[in-house]
Amino acid sequence: MRTIHLLPNLITLGNAFCGVLAIATAIDGLAALGSSPELFYVKMERACALVFLGMIFDALDGFVARLTGGSSHFGAQLDSFADALTFGLTPAILAKCLAVRDLLGAGADWSAASGGASRIHFLAVAAYSLLAMLRLVRFNLEHDEGPRAAESRAEPGWFSGLPSPAAAGLVCSSLWLYLILRYPALEVSAGTPTPLRRVMGWMDRVAWDPWLTPALSVLLLLLPLLGLLMVSRVPYRHFGQWLTRGRTPFTGLIYGVFGLSLFYLAPVPFLFLGFLGFVLSGLTLPLWRAGLEALAARRRPRSP
Repeated sequence: MRTIHLLPNLITLGNAFCGVLAIATAIDGLAALGSSPELFYVKMERACALVFLGMIFDALDGFVARLTGGSSHFGAQLDSFADALTFGLTPAILAKCLAVRDLLGAGADWSAASGGASRIHFLAVAAYSLLAMLRLVRFNLEHDEGPRAAESRAEPGWFSGLPSPAAAGLVCSSLWLYLILRYPALEVSAGTPTPLRRVMGWMDRVAWDPWLTPALSVLLLLLPLLGLLMVSRVPYRHFGQWLTRGRTPFTGLIYGVFGLSLFYLAPVPFLFLGFLGFVLSGLTLPLWRAGLEALAARRRPRSP
């Protein structure tokens, strides 16, 4: 392995490190349940943020590899293992930790977690993780067969199936939104409410508990569906290419300014709506394209 390959591979290891640290942080949060339930929410928020930090490393390693000419088969395999850890296993562990806390409550007996609901939650998170790994294995095998084989399964600029970072983004942003609604003090930094906290101050008067527990259960049951989308052949647009294709750099800067402004004002809802929209786009865009094609065919003049 040449020395120049060290940089992109170190960045890839940074992605895997974020996944390991997120799992360890969630475990620390569970350990603090008996003494400080508030610390559990803080730890879980940090764990979710670490998954998104791993996404930044995941985006950078490929860019740096292309920039330095350091792409290699070793780097591709390492990237898949890191993705399986950070985007396949870690979101499932975080969801399971929140489910355990929701089942037990503060100070409850740990034996209460051995019921049927806990087994269902485990099966849901296990299905998500295993299907994410299957997707990454299939991706590697298809690209090992050569570019033509990979392109025959997906159009240029499109993914075949839901990318694992997008699935992890939806899971972790949903969990993060759950956390700030369950414990609004997370939206206070150094005694100062965040912009989102100021905007959503009226929500303190809403009793969210009756809604949050069923919402978390629904999210857990949706995990296998996200896993099935990952191993499906549903086409998903490459977001980076969509953002830059056919647009001038100035237009891209305008999009960037608006995106950063919304992210600053409300980072968690911004991430949640963004990843939710991306996941739904793979299901709606084919229907939209089929409808446009049917409309165009209807408008074509019929040959005599």
